[in-house]
Amino acid sequence: MPMTSARTLVFVHAHPDDEALLTAGTMARAAREGQRVVLVVATDGAAGLAASHLTDDLAQIRAAELDESARILGVARTIRLGYADSGLHGDEQQQADGPLPLCQAPVEEVAQELAQILRDELADALITYDPNGGYGHPDHIRVHQVSIRAAELANTPQVFEATAPRDLIVKALKLVSTFYTFPPEFDPTSFERAFRARSEITHRVNVRDVIDQKRASMRAHSSQATADSGDRTLAAFLRIPKPVFTYVFGTEYYLLRPASND
Repeated sequence: MPMTSARTLVFVHAHPDDEALLTAGTMARAAREGQRVVLVVATDGAAGLAASHLTDDLAQIRAAELDESARILGVARTIRLGYADSGLHGDEQQQADGPLPLCQAPVEEVAQELAQILRDELADALITYDPNGGYGHPDHIRVHQVSIRAAELANTPQVFEATAPRDLIVKALKLVSTFYTFPPEFDPTSFERAFRARSEITHRVNVRDVIDQKRASMRAHSSQATADSGDRTLAAFLRIPKPVFTYVFGTEYYLLRPASND
């Protein structure tokens, strides 16, 4: 992804902590190089899996964690759209006096909201997920749909889809599994069906120089590292020795979406 002159890059994610896992290095590098980095997060994170003593105030906890991650990465502006998590199957219903789940909101309505942000920011590029939402979470898929429509409405010049090469991920996870036992919730074979083939990727961003910021961004989301049953995937990632962590997370991957012919 070219980052040679001052630009405004708007990163759109589904949940607090998604930015840390997929695009944190690009965000930190862009901010360091003088780009304006804007982070939009669609849901409040209240439905995230966490230890039971955190669940009553989880939305507020995750808001604070997101602020800390954004500070670490040099984000100029963080915007929360305030929707609720739609659940792993996208069928969560609105609770009394609670926010509307993202997948229950009309795509056009959310897209109009995001398009206004893109116009206000004079965004040069929007960064979202690939059509499968990376690993298929309904909120990620909806964020992709909303982002593509918003970019059309706002005439945003470039749209990048954040992804990862599934073949390299599978190889790296096999390496990590030789010295670390992943938590029960984590299924390494799921990555055989996730993200994209390496041949489809159009842009690679070397983030090794900011790998400490990426790791710190992950660490900021501590509520998502453990649950009552024990460590979660984020904790496993943070325990990876730095050389292996850098190998696994030192490059971030994107597909440049073809320009519309409209």
